[in-house]
Amino acid sequence: MPILFALPSPPPSLNPTPKSQLLSLIADQHRGLATQRNPHHRSLIIESIHGLSELGKGTVTTGDGSLSGTWRMLWTTEKEQLYVIRNGPVFGTEAGDVLQVIDVKGRRLRNVITFPPHGAFVVGSEIEVVSDQRVNFRFTSAVLRGKGWRIPLPPFGQGCNNRWLQV
Repeated sequence: MPILFALPSPPPSLNPTPKSQLLSLIADQHRGLATQRNPHHRSLIIESIHGLSELGKGTVTTGDGSLSGTWRMLWTTEKEQLYVIRNGPVFGTEAGDVLQVIDVKGRRLRNVITFPPHGAFVVGSEIEVVSDQRVNFRFTSAVLRGKGWRIPLPPFGQGCNNRWLQV
């Protein structure tokens, strides 16, 4: 009969959790901008995300209590968001916070890229929870705002998201 012995857990820095490993991998990636130039590092990050997804299989991540709220985007491969973040200096500033505001009951999602002190690029979406871990979305509005001005833009696109990580 196999016997398993457990040693005392080492300090957290010597035994990183999958979440802390992922956060370490993305820490210097500038929300994904640096990753675009490093396919190997990108694959390590994606592998880590898939590993966390496997650990979370069977849990409900799309309920109102667990998903509704304001989320800070730490990393993405989404080209349009990275384009806006990279080109913030065109508007005389760097991109600030990149947020996703989710209202499950109201079936709304907003992506917000801030350009301090007064600007923002806001994309509105309708959402539909389709499973315990998956939300479909369809863009419905887009606007670029600054101090005293706003430019409506045509929204385009749809897709799904099933990767949120509470930090």
